[in-house]
Amino acid sequence: MSSTEHEVVSIYPFTNNQREELLTKARECVFNWSTRDGWPVGVVHAFVWRNGSGWITCGAHRHRVSAIRRDPRCSVVVSGVSAPDGPNGAITFKGRAIIHDDAETKKWFYPALARGPYGGFEGSLTAEEEEAASAFETRLDSPLRVIIEIVPEKWIMLDSDKMAKDTEGTLTDEERGPLLEADAVRMPAEMKRRGLS
Repeated sequence: MSSTEHEVVSIYPFTNNQREELLTKARECVFNWSTRDGWPVGVVHAFVWRNGSGWITCGAHRHRVSAIRRDPRCSVVVSGVSAPDGPNGAITFKGRAIIHDDAETKKWFYPALARGPYGGFEGSLTAEEEEAASAFETRLDSPLRVIIEIVPEKWIMLDSDKMAKDTEGTLTDEERGPLLEADAVRMPAEMKRRGLS
């Protein structure tokens, strides 16, 4: 199943191109998992989007690694603030994590992280920037490090520009996503319960 075929639950969804642009330009994300006793926890991570998956890295001894070995279900939140020249809004995707500890994955991931948006680089690097990126890549390549791939299964998106157009009354039906159960059923019920018209 391609990333475009996953379930989308968004009244103000991004187009596929907008979603790819935001995720590709994002410098960081919040990675969320559940602890053994059921508490949801999230941390900010440097982030790479590649081949329809999110990629992060940490030490193999971190609690999040043992947690996703126990239960790979997790989520990732990416704010448009982390991609200043990208689309306005935010994306959450629910998915399952895969832990990679192989040389082939590290070979592409370390340079991608060091020379991509997180490193603050785009396009060709100056000699000084290349030196800084190479130093960062060397620091990343430690024996305890693993790389975590998050494969999306469900998208929750907010195109803030569409929301603003809806507030103004200029959003077309074609731009709007399907009405969610929260809006079609629960919101009217809650308004009725509160005596609102």
